[in-house]
Amino acid sequence: MGIIVTSPLWLIAIVGILISDLGPVFYTSTRIGKGNKSFKMFKFRSMRVDKSANEASLRPDGDRIFPFGHFIRKVKIDELPQLLNILNGTMSIIGPRPVAKDQFELFRTGKWNDAAKVPVGLSGPAALYDFIYGDQIEDPDEYMKKVFPTRRELEYVYVKKMSFGYDFKMIIYTVICILYALVGKECTWILNELKGAAKESKKRINEDNTSIIGRIDYKSQSVSSIENEL
Repeated sequence: MGIIVTSPLWLIAIVGILISDLGPVFYTSTRIGKGNKSFKMFKFRSMRVDKSANEASLRPDGDRIFPFGHFIRKVKIDELPQLLNILNGTMSIIGPRPVAKDQFELFRTGKWNDAAKVPVGLSGPAALYDFIYGDQIEDPDEYMKKVFPTRRELEYVYVKKMSFGYDFKMIIYTVICILYALVGKECTWILNELKGAAKESKKRINEDNTSIIGRIDYKSQSVSSIENEL
């Protein structure tokens, strides 16, 4: 159904890519999804082909993006072929973003590996945060410092908040963000809400850790007191 509804955008993308840059219309890459299992993810190609390129960096090679590619990336038309992934069951509409194999250690470690418990998605809180704010930052080091920590935390936030209501909210937010992008504006109120959710998640984890440490200290003191009495 989604493919049928968006078919005019598929036609625009296909024609635009063929006119802009000779090469394949689609870009496929190996991604890590639910259960940390690999699958092939589809996108419309927005960059010039470079067989030696890798995906270790969280920032795209801006010099390889052709003009029409910039447009389809800006309004997320390049992501539409992932509807095929939704159709074959490797992705969902909303969820944590699929992880590139070269970035696995960044996103699937510690508590953040909880993201592997749910299906990866076409959009979600982390994807929206990256879309609104992360796409503005081209320097990889600056991105890692300013964007990555919150983006990764929002993957964890999704796992904790996952529900039909939250997914529907993220779908609405995705549409709103794309409309804002079309008119050249930043959706600051959604950005602030996402930042707040990540901050609250980190605060809750810190409080839980403090509580656990407090209980361990109390038990240690109790054991020491008993040993002294003996």
